[in-house]
Amino acid sequence: MNVSELKTLGDLKKINYQSKSIKREMRENLIRLTRSGKELFEGIKGYEHSVIPQLKQAILAEHNINFLGLRGQAKTRMARQMIDLLDDYIPIVSGSEINDDPFQPISDFAKTRINELGDQTPIEWLHRSERFFEKLATPDVSVADLIGDVDPIKAANLKLALSDPEVIHYGMVPRANRCLFVINELPDLQARIQVSLFSILQEGEVQIRGFKLKLPLDVAFVFTANPEDYTNRGSIVTPLKDRIGSQIVTHYPKDMETAKAITAQEAKWNSSINITIPEPARDIIESIGFQARKSEYIDAKSGVSARLSISAFEHMMSHAELRLIENGEQTGAIRVSDILAVVPAITGKVELVYEGENEGPVFVAEHLIEYAIKQVFEDYFPKIEKLEKKGVETPYDHLYTWFYENDALELHDNSDDAYYHQSLDQIKPLEQLLNKYAPEVEGNLKYFFKELVIFGLVASQKLSKGRFENTTTINDLYSSYFS
Repeated sequence: MNVSELKTLGDLKKINYQSKSIKREMRENLIRLTRSGKELFEGIKGYEHSVIPQLKQAILAEHNINFLGLRGQAKTRMARQMIDLLDDYIPIVSGSEINDDPFQPISDFAKTRINELGDQTPIEWLHRSERFFEKLATPDVSVADLIGDVDPIKAANLKLALSDPEVIHYGMVPRANRCLFVINELPDLQARIQVSLFSILQEGEVQIRGFKLKLPLDVAFVFTANPEDYTNRGSIVTPLKDRIGSQIVTHYPKDMETAKAITAQEAKWNSSINITIPEPARDIIESIGFQARKSEYIDAKSGVSARLSISAFEHMMSHAELRLIENGEQTGAIRVSDILAVVPAITGKVELVYEGENEGPVFVAEHLIEYAIKQVFEDYFPKIEKLEKKGVETPYDHLYTWFYENDALELHDNSDDAYYHQSLDQIKPLEQLLNKYAPEVEGNLKYFFKELVIFGLVASQKLSKGRFENTTTINDLYSSYFS
């Protein structure tokens, strides 16, 4: 169908064009795309066997949908991708403010025009990219914003009575007729505003200021909301919730591999400097998010967005890049000390409980990083707690002795590779430990593992760490008590 050749209502009749509701349109396109084997909702990872099947069912059922979940769970992204289920183009009465269907006009403007012009009524073609409306719900949103209101200035200019339909100024919902309309953070809408959505969801009709104007709108609604027990700004009123056909609960990534795939997909990184990223570094970055979601310092009800891991990854890369630029190097590798620099990516993305507020956001961030390092350290090396319970010599005893007998190890944030390697190579027990438990690692990865052991022991409270300006010092635990 060449839409550029179809310009009037008569042209549509000649090809026997059939109108359909937007939800029917989405249903039929979902069936067609699924049968063709096309992957739907690309880039949404971790929902393949939970959220996405439920979403497809809701679309097939022609329901309005509410995504219920904590922040950073791809709710809005899924809603935006639903536009791919719309037809490429639909016809509307030319000049209509509310996308009137030429075969089923609902506004007085479109009805009058069709009565006057008949088959010569001009039409326009609306692309699916223009059929998406999105509104962030805030307490200051009014009924006039969403539904519409009488425009007294328009009435005065046209010399019409206020009861005349011509003086109506349509809000976002009528203008989204035959479109997909997303309302983010639905609980933030005042209760009286939510009530104004009742008749639209139930009957597909809208009333403005009590006038007899009725518009049987055809809108596919998608709402997003945080769980009601989290937000103290409001909640979804029960009658409105009852009229939303499907409520789909979202969740955070359930495993490390999914989380890493999301971060790799979303992190924005573009540099001419070649930086090697050891896999354990990616594990530590993701582990920070997992640790945060179960931390006693962080409000679990508020959630910890996947954006934390994405921002942390970008901070880690930026820290390494800055070091290489300052040293005039074009290639390098991530160090564990680069991960220690991701504190700014954490402090603004977590809601602290009382205990966390007392400790402070920086302490909490550093605490999460240490726990993440410890977890990944124990994935590659023996767990200290298990060894100590046996009461026998541990693989780390020679390392403790080295720190007891030598001065503190100093790791400078901006040191070049030569100094960095020399600092770690002087610790001979580290080499022996890696030969036994990670014999396959070599090159820059070996130095990352050396740092991983040291900071893993710090997180296990077997070595002490100090910080002065841009230098991290590692000491024997007991000697630091005396100093």
